[in-house]
Amino acid sequence: MAEANAVEAQDGTLSVASAFAAHQEVEQDRDHKFLTEAVGEAYKGVDCGDGRPFGAVIVRDDEIVVSCHNMVLKHTDPTAHAEVTAIREACKKLNRIELSDCEIYASCEPCPMCFGAIHLSRLKRLVYGAKAEAAIAIGFDASIADALRGTAFYQKAHMEIKKADGNSAVIAEQVFEKTKSKFHMH
Repeated sequence: MAEANAVEAQDGTLSVASAFAAHQEVEQDRDHKFLTEAVGEAYKGVDCGDGRPFGAVIVRDDEIVVSCHNMVLKHTDPTAHAEVTAIREACKKLNRIELSDCEIYASCEPCPMCFGAIHLSRLKRLVYGAKAEAAIAIGFDASIADALRGTAFYQKAHMEIKKADGNSAVIAEQVFEKTKSKFHMH
């Protein structure tokens, strides 16, 4: 824990370094909580037959605004990805098109379409669990992502983008391994 590394000054205050470490630990726990919710949505979408194994959660002021999963099969809509669905629902719920005071947690690295929607809605932060390669490994299309990766569009994003690590990344990556038998990809 961060407290074990804290250096207490004679006046009883903590050093800046130990306060920063404690803040990082709290943020990591918070990220894990919301990312776990997004992964749960990914399983939910597969289990009920709505779509592919992807989930997303939009958070504002440490409260979940919406929690969604991929709905491409249910809506017969190839754009009903978890992130796009979550953005649509959050905009409706908050009655606005800009989500600049919100964050999005995605079970997997967003595809280019979803990244575009995240960018256009002005979400301030993106945290994702699994890398796109986990989805690609079980047959999801990589052609568009490969074409756009590393372009200026991604590099100039005005938001914090974080890839989860540790247990958060593991639970996000497991969703593909545990659900791959339900999909017959071409």
